[in-house]
Amino acid sequence: MTKYALVGDVGGTNARLALCEVENGALSQAKTFSTADYDSLEAVIRFYLDEQKQEITDGCIAIACPITDDWVEMTNHDWAFSTSKMKANLGFEHLEIINDFTAVSMAIPMLSADDVMQFGGGKAVNDKPVAVYGAGTGLGVAHLVHVDKRWVSLPGEGGHVDFAANSEEEDLILEVLRAELGHVSAERVLSGAGLVNLYRAIVKSDDRVPENLKPKDVSQRALDDSCTDCRRALAMFCVIMGRFGGNLALNLGTFGGVYIAGGIVPRFLEFFKSSGFRAAFEDKGRFKDYVQNIPVFLITHDQPGLLGAGAHLRQTLGSVL
Repeated sequence: MTKYALVGDVGGTNARLALCEVENGALSQAKTFSTADYDSLEAVIRFYLDEQKQEITDGCIAIACPITDDWVEMTNHDWAFSTSKMKANLGFEHLEIINDFTAVSMAIPMLSADDVMQFGGGKAVNDKPVAVYGAGTGLGVAHLVHVDKRWVSLPGEGGHVDFAANSEEEDLILEVLRAELGHVSAERVLSGAGLVNLYRAIVKSDDRVPENLKPKDVSQRALDDSCTDCRRALAMFCVIMGRFGGNLALNLGTFGGVYIAGGIVPRFLEFFKSSGFRAAFEDKGRFKDYVQNIPVFLITHDQPGLLGAGAHLRQTLGSVL
């Protein structure tokens, strides 16, 4: 008899839930719920499990917020809960609550060649460290290392490291943003809001007044070539994505590959392919040769959070990934 576990990927707007086959990690019955329609995560889970009519006693939920102890408070939503209390209420034997980028990183050993698109470098080296990062609402970062037949995710708040300008143009952008924001983190330029910040800083550095644009306005105007400032902002976004990815590669010697997740890059894939991304990734001075062969992959799998939540749980239950 097939044994299933519950897996979830929860953000500020949507909660995605699915069943995961414990034996092989296959996902089924994936459903997306609006977080605005439910009072709590437990309420969503109960509704979903009532529909599935399966005996589920194990679960793993990935959530877009720091996970430090039993009490979990979402960053971009008002849901908050005790993990141990929810586990007891649901009658689960195992309930893991993990960071969303922990889940994305744990998905990487489960990805096939059809689930990724490569941008330069050579072959990924088996069992070597991996980095994953992704621009969306914010900038998520995690690393993944292989230790004694287990994959160990190293989450953190890498998106909030200092933005490191490395050209005259980037110096001008940093100067404008520092005057506005004080501390300028990488997330301030590598996110949806970051794309708008880049556009605004480009215009203001030229002593002009920027329009009040949304992220999709900047990318759309860049792609239809109707705004030079927006096109410059998108081009700079791609370059800074490259620089940041190269920094992650240097930090941990990620010869297992650097992976890009998040919802932004796929929206302008053709532009990204012809951008300065890879050149910026390798622009590490004396260490260019070190990063040159490290491959970068864009994750194209449509549910890496669910896939990784399942992988994390299966490993916890004793599977070798």
